[in-house]
Amino acid sequence: MGLHEWGWGGVYLSPLFIYAVLALGATVALRLLLQVTPLGRWIWHEALFDCALFVLILCGITWALSGIS
Repeated sequence: MGLHEWGWGGVYLSPLFIYAVLALGATVALRLLLQVTPLGRWIWHEALFDCALFVLILCGITWALSGIS
């Protein structure tokens, strides 16, 4: 896919915005999964955990989809 802008209806979208939306969805899904399992009780500070999880997932998506190895 690469790191280039996407044109959608005359509006250019940054690839980081699209990656952030994907990362947000994955973060929400993982958090719901963690709340259902007993692993969720080991999270000390939920806001910091959510932020760190989002950043890690965003970095992984950006690395995987940018084509840079």
